[in-house]
Amino acid sequence: MSDTGDTNGVPNGMSAGAPNEGRDEVRREAPSAPAPENRSGIRGAALGRAPVPLSVLDLVTVGAGSTAHDSLRTSVAIARLAESRGYHRHWVAEHHSMPGVASSSPAVILAHLAAHTSRIRLGSGGVMLPNHAPLAVAEQFGTLEALAPGRIDLGLGRAPGTDGRTAAALRGPGRLEEGADEFPRRLAELTRFLDDDFPDGHPYARVHAVPGPVQGPAGRPSLWLLGSSGFSAQLAGELGLPFAYAHHFSAAGTLPALDLYRRSFRPSAVLDAPYAVIGVSALAAETHEEARAQVATGALSMLRLRTGRPGLVPTPEEAAAYPYTALEREFVDGWLANIVHGTPDAVADGLDDLAKRTGADELMLTANAHSGAARLRSYGLVADAYGMPAEVSAAN
Repeated sequence: MSDTGDTNGVPNGMSAGAPNEGRDEVRREAPSAPAPENRSGIRGAALGRAPVPLSVLDLVTVGAGSTAHDSLRTSVAIARLAESRGYHRHWVAEHHSMPGVASSSPAVILAHLAAHTSRIRLGSGGVMLPNHAPLAVAEQFGTLEALAPGRIDLGLGRAPGTDGRTAAALRGPGRLEEGADEFPRRLAELTRFLDDDFPDGHPYARVHAVPGPVQGPAGRPSLWLLGSSGFSAQLAGELGLPFAYAHHFSAAGTLPALDLYRRSFRPSAVLDAPYAVIGVSALAAETHEEARAQVATGALSMLRLRTGRPGLVPTPEEAAAYPYTALEREFVDGWLANIVHGTPDAVADGLDDLAKRTGADELMLTANAHSGAARLRSYGLVADAYGMPAEVSAAN
């Protein structure tokens, strides 16, 4: 899930924002919401003993000794396992210029996942809207909706999903310092392209996103706002949209952001009550020691990224042998403290507690580890711990 306001290139999946400007423009310009039949996938169903619906946030991490091809194959395997076990949705995040992730093009990955699944919802966690022209995003996700009708989520973030220099290369000259009010304006423009309802006299009144409504009755991806701050939380509430918060790397702000979202919420054609998802770092293994060894690789990878040394996700052996300084150890310990990890039952207990403390309507699990097999195995073990069905019927 990407919308962090972060310019340090942290691979977060789920990204958000800053100051409270520009909302009046969105309320004034945002067109009507999609018809109810296109919104049925927003609210999920908890299966087995899970406290809330469970979903997947896939960062498509690339471990040392493997390739992007390997990681994308793992993503397909995770999506198919998640669908068979009753996870509600599978999201991928936009990140750039990071050797340890292979998710720079969410729409391309989602098209591939759509070809290998049939029921699970697929979406972006998220597309970093400032990096793209709204028309381009509308056409990409309109295409996805045509490929997988009724299964597509379009999660949007304000952060670049990378460092400042890479963001400048993505956006072109003069756009890196756009003000906070640009995100609401771009969101309103994107929404009008999706609904094909620019008013007469608007410069884009005769510009149509295709695939889209200009071709006849069509579904529309569900819009979500993503965040790690109050900006997108409040904006999502005011627009009556579902909201996803990046708890997995900004845990201190989770409760304030969710409270702001709920207090700001105004019923809309999309939702009659708030719906909040939180991203959660969670990894289950047969033993606590094995889980700890795997999550330590992600912690070292994050340390290197934060200190300007990004690379492939290191092996457990490399993470165990790394000569941490006192400050580095403090960072890593703090990072690991926010990861729910251990045996399947321990992870389930941790997720139960988190759902209770936050009141989240859905938990989106990201299993960050060196090994693709470990990530895949974790999602299966969590499903086992909750007694989720081994194969979910199409009706579910």
